[in-house]
Amino acid sequence: MASARFKQYSVLSANTIAFTVCFMVWTMFGEIGVPIADELGLNETQFGILTAVPILIGSLVRLPLGAWTDKLGGRPVFFILMLVTVPAIWLVQFATEYWQLLVLGAFVGLAGGSFAVGISYTAKWFPRHQQGTAMGIFGAGNAGAAVTKYVAPTVIVVLSWQHVANIYAAIMLITAILFWFFTYSNPEHKNKSTPTLREQIKVLNDAKVWKYCQYYSVVFGGYVGVSLYLTRYYMMEYGIGIQLAALIATIFVLPSGVIRSFGGWLSDKFGAHTVTWWCMWSSLICFFFMSYPYTEYAIQTRDGEFLEFSFGLPIWLFTTLLFIVGIAWGFGKASVFKYLSDEYDRNLGLVSGMVGLAGGIGGFLLPIMFGALIDLTGVTTTIWMLCFGFTLVSIIWMWWTERREPILTRDRYHQPTVKKAD
Repeated sequence: MASARFKQYSVLSANTIAFTVCFMVWTMFGEIGVPIADELGLNETQFGILTAVPILIGSLVRLPLGAWTDKLGGRPVFFILMLVTVPAIWLVQFATEYWQLLVLGAFVGLAGGSFAVGISYTAKWFPRHQQGTAMGIFGAGNAGAAVTKYVAPTVIVVLSWQHVANIYAAIMLITAILFWFFTYSNPEHKNKSTPTLREQIKVLNDAKVWKYCQYYSVVFGGYVGVSLYLTRYYMMEYGIGIQLAALIATIFVLPSGVIRSFGGWLSDKFGAHTVTWWCMWSSLICFFFMSYPYTEYAIQTRDGEFLEFSFGLPIWLFTTLLFIVGIAWGFGKASVFKYLSDEYDRNLGLVSGMVGLAGGIGGFLLPIMFGALIDLTGVTTTIWMLCFGFTLVSIIWMWWTERREPILTRDRYHQPTVKKAD
């Protein structure tokens, strides 16, 4: 019989791999949507909606999936969820109309609900002082967005966008089968009763939950929204091809996903607030510079002549700032869930589903807002102006509710308590 430690790490590994594949599928419209938009003649707003519909559905189902995980356990819920998405992924290749893609995209989006299942399933296999690290490792599976940026553009160029759907359906089916054989069920991880509607509404009355929802809508919703639109942004702003644009975009997407595990360790060591505070400030400063559009100046001299010069971020400087944002958000994605594991235990699945829902809603709204802003203004850097604004809201909220308290008082209950041996 397998030892408890073996089961812990087997579940953690299988969860992380499964979540990586689910995230690949969840964000695939960010890449296949580019040739689809060209074929169907979509504008930027329509492209944003196409990429955002799976994000919306994956976000909405997180709340019930989190509650079902608390009741039934993570193993059966995760397994069934992956199987349900396979037919929709496969059928995407046969879609020829915009509405067909939207409907199938909604079913594909169910894969995004895997986060609420896996985060609770993972946390319950580890003691509290290790949960931040464990959840951070699991959350690193959102690097699946980077895998899609490597794989999908190559398949699109070499074969066609339809083959991406075919390949991803096969990958999801294989992953679901392997997941079942390498995970375990533990009756102790199930609640004896499903949270009632009254309990769910009671959670909504907790102001701290809404605050954590706001934080996560920045660090995760921003990550998803930017990931979906980034390839197209590079193509519009710098005039490069889809393969190169997607490759450069992984400089943001991949580190932000992988570093999440380190962010979990930092949150265990220094507290959720400290990590989240510096995450927000780092990204805010970067967005300030990224928001500045390419501008040409003409200054009239005293001789009546004009001195002309221009200012704009070269691609290498923009990508450097974007990389810093990705690292900061990677830490923040882990630290927000450290808040939850510290303060909520019995209904962690429910609360994590709610916070995950908020993050997913952010990821749903941002691509649409990005496209609408560009259609309205014609200025691509309005994307980063919007990101600057919602990050500033989080900083103000955090300062008002947390930062005014002494740091030691605030973070002491976020630190692990280790009992001394008798």
